Amino acid sequence: MQLVLATNNKDKVKEIKHLLEDLPITILTHDDFLDFPDVEETGDTLKANALLKAKAIAEFCDLPALADDSGLEVDALDGAPGVYSSRYAGEDVTYEDNNRKLIRELQGVPHDKRTARFRCVIAVAWIDQETDTVEGVAEGFIAEDIARGRGFGYDPVFYYPPQQMRFSDMTLEEKNLVSHRGQALQKIRDVIIERLNLNLPE
Repeated sequence: MQLVLATNNKDKVKEIKHLLEDLPITILTHDDFLDFPDVEETGDTLKANALLKAKAIAEFCDLPALADDSGLEVDALDGAPGVYSSRYAGEDVTYEDNNRKLIRELQGVPHDKRTARFRCVIAVAWIDQETDTVEGVAEGFIAEDIARGRGFGYDPVFYYPPQQMRFSDMTLEEKNLVSHRGQALQKIRDVIIERLNLNLPE
Protein backbone atom coordinates (compact mmCIF):
# COMPACT_ATOMS: atom_id res chain seq x y z
CA MET A 1 0.00 0.00 0.00
CA GLN A 2 1.07 3.55 -0.74
CA LEU A 3 -0.12 6.32 1.58
CA VAL A 4 0.30 10.03 0.92
CA LEU A 5 0.73 12.43 3.84
CA ALA A 6 -1.46 15.40 3.03
CA THR A 7 0.67 18.10 4.61
CA ASN A 8 3.46 20.50 3.69
CA ASN A 9 4.57 20.75 7.33
CA LYS A 10 7.90 18.92 7.62
CA ASP A 11 7.63 18.73 11.41
CA LYS A 12 4.32 16.88 11.14
CA VAL A 13 5.74 14.61 8.43
CA LYS A 14 8.57 13.62 10.78
CA GLU A 15 6.22 12.75 13.64
CA ILE A 16 3.77 10.82 11.45
CA LYS A 17 6.48 8.87 9.64
CA HIS A 18 8.07 7.90 12.94
CA LEU A 19 4.88 6.18 14.14
CA LEU A 20 3.96 4.52 10.86
CA GLU A 21 7.35 3.56 9.44
CA ASP A 22 7.23 -0.05 10.70
CA LEU A 23 4.02 -0.82 8.77
CA PRO A 24 4.27 -2.58 5.39
CA ILE A 25 3.35 0.59 3.50
CA THR A 26 5.19 3.13 1.38
CA ILE A 27 4.76 6.60 2.85
CA LEU A 28 4.82 9.39 0.28
CA THR A 29 5.06 13.12 1.00
CA HIS A 30 4.85 16.35 -0.98
CA ASP A 31 8.53 15.85 -1.91
CA ASP A 32 7.53 12.85 -4.04
CA PHE A 33 5.35 14.93 -6.36
CA LEU A 34 6.24 17.68 -8.81
CA ASP A 35 3.05 19.63 -8.18
CA PHE A 36 1.53 19.13 -4.72
CA PRO A 37 -1.51 21.30 -3.93
CA ASP A 38 -1.73 23.40 -0.78
CA VAL A 39 -5.28 22.73 0.38
CA GLU A 40 -6.94 25.70 2.06
CA GLU A 41 -8.38 24.91 5.50
CA THR A 42 -11.87 26.37 5.18
CA GLY A 43 -13.63 24.05 7.63
CA ASP A 44 -14.94 25.30 10.97
CA THR A 45 -13.83 22.18 12.86
CA LEU A 46 -10.64 20.13 13.03
CA LYS A 47 -12.47 17.12 11.61
CA ALA A 48 -13.79 19.11 8.66
CA ASN A 49 -10.32 20.39 7.81
CA ALA A 50 -8.69 16.96 8.14
CA LEU A 51 -11.29 15.41 5.82
CA LEU A 52 -11.01 18.31 3.38
CA LYS A 53 -7.25 17.85 3.06
CA ALA A 54 -7.30 14.05 2.93
CA LYS A 55 -9.99 13.93 0.23
CA ALA A 56 -8.32 16.61 -1.91
CA ILE A 57 -4.91 14.92 -1.85
CA ALA A 58 -6.37 11.44 -2.40
CA GLU A 59 -8.18 12.73 -5.46
CA PHE A 60 -5.12 14.59 -6.74
CA CYS A 61 -2.73 11.64 -6.29
CA ASP A 62 -5.24 8.84 -6.91
CA LEU A 63 -3.84 7.21 -3.77
CA PRO A 64 -5.00 6.89 -0.15
CA ALA A 65 -4.16 10.07 1.75
CA LEU A 66 -3.75 10.84 5.44
CA ALA A 67 -4.28 14.32 6.85
CA ASP A 68 -4.42 15.75 10.31
CA ASP A 69 -5.67 18.97 11.79
CA SER A 70 -4.61 19.92 15.25
CA GLY A 71 -5.54 22.73 17.56
CA LEU A 72 -4.80 24.13 20.99
CA GLU A 73 -7.87 24.91 23.10
CA VAL A 74 -7.26 27.27 26.03
CA ASP A 75 -10.08 27.41 28.56
CA ALA A 76 -9.35 30.98 29.70
CA LEU A 77 -9.71 32.08 26.07
CA ASP A 78 -13.03 30.25 25.55
CA GLY A 79 -11.34 27.52 23.53
CA ALA A 80 -9.19 29.77 21.34
CA PRO A 81 -7.09 29.52 19.25
CA GLY A 82 -8.72 26.16 18.36
CA VAL A 83 -9.15 25.62 14.65
CA TYR A 84 -7.15 28.81 14.01
CA SER A 85 -4.10 27.64 15.98
CA SER A 86 -1.64 27.69 13.07
CA ARG A 87 -2.62 31.25 12.13
CA TYR A 88 -3.45 32.65 15.57
CA ALA A 89 -1.15 35.67 15.13
CA GLY A 90 -2.06 36.13 11.44
CA GLU A 91 -1.26 34.62 8.07
CA ASP A 92 2.29 33.45 7.28
CA VAL A 93 3.43 33.74 10.90
CA THR A 94 6.07 31.73 12.75
CA TYR A 95 5.58 29.37 15.68
CA GLU A 96 7.22 32.05 17.83
CA ASP A 97 4.69 34.68 16.73
CA ASN A 98 1.78 32.45 17.77
CA ASN A 99 3.37 31.59 21.11
CA ARG A 100 4.12 35.22 21.89
CA LYS A 101 0.53 36.23 21.22
CA LEU A 102 -0.76 33.39 23.40
CA ILE A 103 1.47 34.39 26.32
CA ARG A 104 0.34 38.02 25.96
CA GLU A 105 -3.34 37.02 25.93
CA LEU A 106 -2.88 35.03 29.16
CA GLN A 107 -0.86 37.66 31.01
CA GLY A 108 -2.04 37.81 34.62
CA VAL A 109 -4.05 34.57 34.42
CA PRO A 110 -3.06 32.33 37.38
CA HIS A 111 -1.65 28.85 36.81
CA ASP A 112 -4.78 26.96 37.84
CA LYS A 113 -6.80 28.91 35.26
CA ARG A 114 -4.35 28.24 32.41
CA THR A 115 -5.77 24.80 31.58
CA ALA A 116 -5.63 23.78 27.94
CA ARG A 117 -5.66 20.80 25.66
CA PHE A 118 -4.16 19.79 22.37
CA ARG A 119 -6.68 18.10 20.10
CA CYS A 120 -5.83 16.22 16.90
CA VAL A 121 -8.12 14.71 14.29
CA ILE A 122 -6.61 12.40 11.68
CA ALA A 123 -8.50 11.47 8.54
CA VAL A 124 -7.67 8.91 5.88
CA ALA A 125 -9.38 9.11 2.50
CA TRP A 126 -9.24 5.84 0.60
CA ILE A 127 -9.42 5.52 -3.17
CA ASP A 128 -12.79 3.79 -2.88
CA GLN A 129 -14.00 7.16 -1.48
CA GLU A 130 -14.50 5.78 2.02
CA THR A 131 -13.02 7.78 4.89
CA ASP A 132 -11.93 7.08 8.46
CA THR A 133 -11.36 9.63 11.23
CA VAL A 134 -9.88 9.32 14.73
CA GLU A 135 -9.12 11.81 17.50
CA GLY A 136 -6.49 12.25 20.20
CA VAL A 137 -6.49 14.69 23.14
CA ALA A 138 -3.72 15.73 25.56
CA GLU A 139 -4.63 17.80 28.65
CA GLY A 140 -2.23 20.28 30.22
CA PHE A 141 -1.47 23.88 31.12
CA ILE A 142 -0.05 26.91 29.31
CA ALA A 143 3.25 28.05 30.84
CA GLU A 144 4.03 31.69 31.53
CA ASP A 145 7.02 31.80 29.20
CA ILE A 146 8.34 30.26 25.99
CA ALA A 147 10.91 27.53 26.53
CA ARG A 148 13.77 26.67 24.24
CA GLY A 149 13.97 23.03 23.23
CA ARG A 150 12.66 20.47 20.81
CA GLY A 151 9.22 20.37 19.36
CA PHE A 152 7.29 22.81 17.23
CA GLY A 153 4.07 24.78 17.24
CA TYR A 154 2.89 25.38 20.80
CA ASP A 155 5.15 22.68 22.30
CA PRO A 156 7.37 25.27 24.05
CA VAL A 157 4.45 26.64 26.08
CA PHE A 158 2.43 23.46 26.70
CA TYR A 159 3.12 21.83 30.08
CA TYR A 160 2.03 18.18 30.38
CA PRO A 161 1.46 17.28 34.09
CA PRO A 162 1.78 13.45 33.91
CA GLN A 163 5.37 13.80 32.65
CA GLN A 164 6.04 17.02 34.59
CA MET A 165 7.53 18.67 31.53
CA ARG A 166 6.62 20.59 28.41
CA PHE A 167 6.20 18.89 25.08
CA SER A 168 9.31 20.75 23.88
CA ASP A 169 11.38 19.03 26.62
CA MET A 170 10.44 15.56 25.36
CA THR A 171 12.21 13.44 22.80
CA LEU A 172 10.19 12.52 19.73
CA GLU A 173 9.71 9.03 21.16
CA GLU A 174 8.47 10.38 24.51
CA LYS A 175 6.13 12.87 22.89
CA ASN A 176 4.62 10.33 20.50
CA LEU A 177 3.62 8.13 23.45
CA VAL A 178 1.45 10.81 25.06
CA SER A 179 0.70 13.61 22.61
CA HIS A 180 -2.61 14.28 20.91
CA ARG A 181 -1.11 13.40 17.54
CA GLY A 182 0.61 10.34 18.95
CA GLN A 183 -2.69 9.07 20.37
CA ALA A 184 -4.52 9.69 17.10
CA LEU A 185 -1.74 8.02 15.12
CA GLN A 186 -1.91 4.92 17.30
CA LYS A 187 -5.64 4.70 16.53
CA ILE A 188 -5.17 5.27 12.80
CA ARG A 189 -2.45 2.59 12.77
CA ASP A 190 -5.14 0.09 13.76
CA VAL A 191 -7.39 1.36 10.97
CA ILE A 192 -4.59 1.03 8.40
CA ILE A 193 -3.67 -2.46 9.63
CA GLU A 194 -7.31 -3.53 9.35
CA ARG A 195 -7.42 -2.18 5.79
CA LEU A 196 -4.18 -4.01 4.94
CA ASN A 197 -5.58 -7.26 6.30
CA LEU A 198 -8.69 -6.89 4.17
CA ASN A 199 -6.50 -6.67 1.09
CA LEU A 200 -4.44 -9.78 1.83
CA PRO A 201 -4.76 -12.52 -0.81
CA GLU A 202 -6.94 -15.47 0.13
